[in-house]
Amino acid sequence: MFNGIIFNRGLITNISKRPKGINIFIKSDLKLSSKDIGVSVACDGVCLTLITIKKKIMEFYLSNETLKRSKFQHIKKNDLINLELPLKYGQKISGHICQGHVDTIGKISSIKKIDKSYIFNFEISLKERKNIIEKASICINGISLTVSKITNKGFQIWVIPHTYNLTNLSKLKKGSFVNIEIDILSKYVKNFFHEKK
Repeated sequence: MFNGIIFNRGLITNISKRPKGINIFIKSDLKLSSKDIGVSVACDGVCLTLITIKKKIMEFYLSNETLKRSKFQHIKKNDLINLELPLKYGQKISGHICQGHVDTIGKISSIKKIDKSYIFNFEISLKERKNIIEKASICINGISLTVSKITNKGFQIWVIPHTYNLTNLSKLKKGSFVNIEIDILSKYVKNFFHEKK
């Protein structure tokens, strides 16, 4: 489990194709060693398992199913990735509960700077759009954010300078793809009332 507060980023140094997936290699300053092999790491919001680490370069395996459901199907060498280690018992949750299970891929339709903040507009499928609630939490590339507005083709968020500068949102542009995990509480509540009908 994660909370969507990003303090670390990493750079894709290599991508190795496999028969039913890919292996990606990410260089970062995360304090991990060979003793941590098997630990979960949220990579742009996708919960992946560390399989090797050497000279600050971490290796992860992504199955075709993971590629199908995430923006990693568009991954390229030198892409900047948001990284988060799992929560520890007793740790403060400053964002919201994030599972690392991506629901869908979103596409940035526009970015507008207002004073020092940024407004991002995202397009997503109609199926997933129905699950988004205004003012609810949402996880974008592993970042805990708040839906400020529902739009005809998706939703809108405001990003403060601190979040913009510490994450890979600063590297994205119109047309960029992002991983989206809809607030699990929103989905549970909607499913509960749907079953009551």
